[in-house]
Amino acid sequence: MPVPSAPVAILGTGSYVPDRVVSNTEVGTPAGVDDAWIVRKTAIHERRWAEPGQATSDLATGAARRALEAAGITADQLSTIVVATSTPDHKQPATAVFVHQNLGGATPGVSAFDVNAVCAGFSFALDVAHGIIAKSGGYGLVIGADLYSQILDPADKKTVILFGDGAGAAVIGPGDGDRAIRTTAFHMYSDMSDLVVVPAGGSRQPYDPAAHDAGLQYFSMEGRTVRDFIINTVPGLVKQFLHDCEVLPADIAHVVPHQANGVMLDDLWSKLDLPGATLHRTVGEFGNVGSASVPLTLDQAARSGALRRGDRVLMLGMGGGFAVSLTLIDW
Repeated sequence: MPVPSAPVAILGTGSYVPDRVVSNTEVGTPAGVDDAWIVRKTAIHERRWAEPGQATSDLATGAARRALEAAGITADQLSTIVVATSTPDHKQPATAVFVHQNLGGATPGVSAFDVNAVCAGFSFALDVAHGIIAKSGGYGLVIGADLYSQILDPADKKTVILFGDGAGAAVIGPGDGDRAIRTTAFHMYSDMSDLVVVPAGGSRQPYDPAAHDAGLQYFSMEGRTVRDFIINTVPGLVKQFLHDCEVLPADIAHVVPHQANGVMLDDLWSKLDLPGATLHRTVGEFGNVGSASVPLTLDQAARSGALRRGDRVLMLGMGGGFAVSLTLIDW
């Protein structure tokens, strides 16, 4: 995406996770594994799960309010709201509609809609909102939010140990020459679309008693194949992306990746060859929170004071489909 004549920047971030802390013992016992096994395989120590009655829009709204506060603007100043999620409140309307409602209705002229690129969704949503704001001005609210705990099979050790619930958000608006969302690149490997799925509930396979009895309402993932693909593919994509952006690897100060699995992140980091960068991680405390992983981790880094004005930040999204996104930001 070309850099617009009017720069658009991230003006504030926010995140939200449910209060309920879920230990490795709680998720591991029904799946037949223990804390030591989970830590060895994933480097995850705990995660947060929503309480009954909490929906994705509730998490998204919590993150949104904190991002608005950090940006110093109010909801009625927003011109667009984009939510990235693969666990929407309902099949329709969009979860962004409920966020708009929760924020007080903001203004009736706001566009509010969802995008779904699974765990890579935040970067897709950010790019769409970026285009809208660059063209029309104003402020945009971009949210990644997922609530996976409701679609996990308690007996599936490949998935139930990985996922938490949460949301991360960013307010975007007018930037300047030193502070801007620079560019994003997307890669879609649709021949791998069967590796990360929730089979039932759509028009191809409606959710009915037979689907329920077969457990097709649950999230399913071929984790080893996904891991091998990421480790073998993403480093080359990063190298090419930085070359295309005319940015030296040593100029990257921060890497904010999708928090799929802590052990996998270690392997990926060893291959990225970014000598001046800090890898930001939240996976040990929050697990894999889907499309919320990147913005939640970005918010944690921002609030810790690690991100300095002018720092170059590389965000890496990786999600079912199979989608990979790379976003370069001058903080």
